[in-house]
Amino acid sequence: MKTIGVLTSGGDAPGMNAAIRSVVRTSIYQNARIFGIKQGYNGLINGEIEEMNLSSVADIIHRGGTMLRSARSDEFTTKAGFNKALNVVRVFGIEGLIILGGDGTFRGAKKLHDAGIPTICIPCTIDNDMGYTDYTIGFFTAVETVVDAISKIRDTSTSHGRANIIEVMGRECGDIALYSGLAGGAESIIVPEVEFDIDEVCRKIIHGRNRGKLHHIIVLAEGIGNAYEVGREIEEKTGAETKVTILGHIQRGGTPTAYDRIIASKMGNKAVELLLAGESGKALGIKCNQLISMDIDEALNVKKEFDKGMYDIGRILSI
Repeated sequence: MKTIGVLTSGGDAPGMNAAIRSVVRTSIYQNARIFGIKQGYNGLINGEIEEMNLSSVADIIHRGGTMLRSARSDEFTTKAGFNKALNVVRVFGIEGLIILGGDGTFRGAKKLHDAGIPTICIPCTIDNDMGYTDYTIGFFTAVETVVDAISKIRDTSTSHGRANIIEVMGRECGDIALYSGLAGGAESIIVPEVEFDIDEVCRKIIHGRNRGKLHHIIVLAEGIGNAYEVGREIEEKTGAETKVTILGHIQRGGTPTAYDRIIASKMGNKAVELLLAGESGKALGIKCNQLISMDIDEALNVKKEFDKGMYDIGRILSI
């Protein structure tokens, strides 16, 4: 294999640039040409492709987002769009693809693999919602962003004696809320994996107020109802003024943490090695702090397990 393509698809995640850098420089070190495909699968369909060199990835390891940009592609899911993508791969002489993204991106990569295009996948999603790997690229950076926000909001909440609901991303996976809530010392963590009891939250607020506590931080995963409605119910039941902060896409941006850069660099390097060794249809991941690879099909079918033990620790420490 002498020509490799790399693309990022779906939602961006801090650390994608570190992975791209690793893919590009490892490919060049191994005497392979490397093409960057812009705008995800849309770029593959439309031929938005250019050859990359060492300078293409200079000074990007510390930058959030993705230099190749990203997009979701409905056209790629159609037979006509997929065939266009296959034709573009052949026209550019691309012999293998390294694809960065989440589960939807992985499904597209599996289609390419089944069509005879060697593919290796790298998990990049801040939600950490892929069960086959302990952590995905971008997750820990998002957690750090939320913890920083919790610290700032606690200052103002204490000054005014308020409760504050901080809504974070994670519609179906509560890992961002869980990890940031525990690390940020939140009094309540509300996630989709555990049944939500508004009365328990209210009791904590009242007990805290009775012993002189001046704030109450509630971290809420976005998949659990409406944050403003939850806030109104808390005010009605406790009398505590309750503010809502929705962090939104701020969680996707920012300088990636050292850990995200490290695992991204390791995965980018390994992805090139696998392609050059003739491997295809593989997903890279982290298990017990070790780099692993498995078939994409198998990876997509591993159920995400919620860390109930960590959740219980959060409840114990917030009494």
